Amino acid sequence: MTISNPSPSLYNEDLAPAEERRWGAFSIFNVWTSDVHSLWGYYLAASLFLLCGSFINFVFAIGIGSLVIFFLMTLVGNAGVRTGVPFPVLARASFGTFGANVPAIVRAIVACFWYGAQTAAASGAIVALLIRNEGMLAFHQNSHMLGHSTLEVICYVVVWGLQLLIIQRGMETVRKFQDWAGPAVWVMMLILAVYLVVKSGTFSFGSEIPRDVLIEKTKDAGISYEPGTLAALAAVAATWITYFAALYLNFCDFSRYATDEKTLRKGNLWGLPINLLAFCLVAGVTTTAAYTVYGEVLLHPDQISAKFESWFLALLAALTFAVATLGINVVANFVSPAFDFANVFPRRINFKRGGYIAALIALVLYPFAPWETGAANFVNFIGSTMGPIFGVMMVDYYLIRKSRLDVAALYDENGEFRFQNGWHGNAFIAFAVGALFSSILPTFTSILPDWWGTYGWFFGVAVGGGVYFALRMRSRHKPAFA
Repeated sequence: MTISNPSPSLYNEDLAPAEERRWGAFSIFNVWTSDVHSLWGYYLAASLFLLCGSFINFVFAIGIGSLVIFFLMTLVGNAGVRTGVPFPVLARASFGTFGANVPAIVRAIVACFWYGAQTAAASGAIVALLIRNEGMLAFHQNSHMLGHSTLEVICYVVVWGLQLLIIQRGMETVRKFQDWAGPAVWVMMLILAVYLVVKSGTFSFGSEIPRDVLIEKTKDAGISYEPGTLAALAAVAATWITYFAALYLNFCDFSRYATDEKTLRKGNLWGLPINLLAFCLVAGVTTTAAYTVYGEVLLHPDQISAKFESWFLALLAALTFAVATLGINVVANFVSPAFDFANVFPRRINFKRGGYIAALIALVLYPFAPWETGAANFVNFIGSTMGPIFGVMMVDYYLIRKSRLDVAALYDENGEFRFQNGWHGNAFIAFAVGALFSSILPTFTSILPDWWGTYGWFFGVAVGGGVYFALRMRSRHKPAFA
């Protein structure tokens, strides 16, 4: 739709409702292959697979979690299809025309941090390949700059620059990259799995790995329960669902380009429960086979490929894992802050410039490598506040507005969504109360039980959404005074 006379402080061409809807089910499917098939995604999938303790437990826990993800992504995805607007613009309906900048910046902060972390992971796969050469290994060990080896810095900058080439021509280029990278990663994952299964001579689902080794290797996954217990399975499902917390907010950045809701559901069905279950299965089988072959649990695929005797296979694996990690960076950590920063200053920042800002922040962060320190706790703390934001937005769109939204008013600073000078007090009260239970109390106090943090995002959604609904209902029935 075309917006007539929008407020300049709320509008530019990138934030406008999508007019060209070219994303079919295959492109939506590849949003998820790009998002999940990364070094970090493999690590999490392999860890959760081992925590399940058996194949049946795995199918149950990851399967249930993936179905919940499918349901939630369809909710926010449908909103994107119907309105055609990106996440920060949709947030104006609940947080106010200018108040929406707060959830947008929260999402952008998390994205910038992980943009750098994923870029470092992708460049690390290249470094692992190069140091197989004795000359490169000596250079890696003896030359340093910016707190890293010079080789690491060079690879990081190269990978960082490649990502800019992908996105500089906009969302259509992102779609084309996804459509190529997603299937390529799947092919490499299967080659890796088949190679190791043949080399090990067995096809197994984790039974060969001793229990004490499982407990030791999965202790960093954030789940303290013994593998295979009911508590562990519930935590596995919750962790898998929470892993997608950021994209629950901004999936409409992509779904707005889908041809229709049927196409969206089809792409989500193949990309989420089916693809996620298959990906976790391959990660688990590969990890088990690698244990049989190398005698140790290797949860990172670049660790596995570094042990390959074949230089060609190691090269193919390193390049594919790098491409996979670039895929998730573009999908989860570039598109979102590009729109988010554009939303703050639409007259000066468009999609491309917003993306450049995110990339520049990731480059500045690299010498400090905060993703290798306790700073990750800060990002997890900020990230958990995305639960209440999601709860507020979904309650507003589905329960308060019944999926009916005046899209044109989202671009009018004096229209329906002005609330209190562009800020909606009810939304921020709900956001604050939800963040109290999802982030503040579990992180800074011992008032809540230890297991609470595992489900913090869920409490944020429930409390934030519930408080918002109660406040909106109260304001609707509040008597007017002359």
